[in-house]
Amino acid sequence: MPLEADLTAWLKLSLTPGVSGEAVRRLLHAYGDPERALAATRSELARHVSDAVAAALKQGNVGDALDAVARWLEDPANQVLTLADAAYPPQLLQIPDPPPLLYVKGRAELLARPALAVVGSRNATAQGIANAAAFATALSDAGLTVVSGLALGVDAAAHRGGLAGKASSVAVLGTGADIIYPARNRALAHELAANGALVSEFALGSGARPDHFPRRNRLISGLALGCLVVEAAADSGSLITARLAIEQGREVFAIPGSIHSPLAKGCHALIKQGAKLVESANDILEELRLPHAGAAPAPAAAPEATGSGARLVLDALGHDPCDLDTLAARCSLGAGELGALLTQLELDGHIAALPGGLYQRVFR
Repeated sequence: MPLEADLTAWLKLSLTPGVSGEAVRRLLHAYGDPERALAATRSELARHVSDAVAAALKQGNVGDALDAVARWLEDPANQVLTLADAAYPPQLLQIPDPPPLLYVKGRAELLARPALAVVGSRNATAQGIANAAAFATALSDAGLTVVSGLALGVDAAAHRGGLAGKASSVAVLGTGADIIYPARNRALAHELAANGALVSEFALGSGARPDHFPRRNRLISGLALGCLVVEAAADSGSLITARLAIEQGREVFAIPGSIHSPLAKGCHALIKQGAKLVESANDILEELRLPHAGAAPAPAAAPEATGSGARLVLDALGHDPCDLDTLAARCSLGAGELGALLTQLELDGHIAALPGGLYQRVFR
């Protein structure tokens, strides 16, 4: 299917090697639209971009990339949005560096709806996964599309929670829209393509590169009214998204955790810096002045474990992670009996094993 002339000009401007989004925006500011920019002479272009970029634009070696986009657009679920399109996400027009093009697979209309970013650790605890899913479902049912980055851990749980609610979920990719990363989330990506949306600013065929993900993060926060950090270590990439949200004028929310958990350090730091501490989705809705979701979806206790030994272990475990020796001392149980009880509790979903030989109760 041949590309429309207007879209072809946008693609030629954006797909030329070495032409950054900033360069495209500079040329659009100077010339008004891509056709006029492409019609300019090399010397005229060099007034606004580097001579190397001007030369590349005049060479116009993007034929293969254009053909790839044309083939991709043969799927009716796929589309390309430009800054000039009425369907371009209005929230992104408010950030300093909106991408000139967005490749969208799925329900593009979700990009224009009220949304909340939900991010957190890739190596999340079982409790973090449960919290991400519970908050995302409640927020989605309250009318907020859940935006995240398709990473393992909190991101994946947030997408699943958003898909389970009424307002669905959008994944912002750090690759081209035709590449799924990480591969372990392929089935989730297919579900998002069918019932939510996948979006990327990167050209088709672009693989996962370290510099792509900070750029992706600004779109996760930019598409949303606010950003919820579920679980994050002190050096977590999720804190980059939170910082970008602040710079973009978005609200930042954080779920507190145990003072002993490394994955709570990032959230606690955000709260110290002014992020709103939240215990339920209604805390977020209230801050955003949106209708409440009904009963607060703060995680409730898991179904009660049966057996006096199991109840003894859960009571001794409390709410903080605990090592085996400390737990044995609290319970006055032998290693064999305690090990058997912990195994059964883990199989039943009441506790989770953490790195470093720690155990933690799971509340859902």
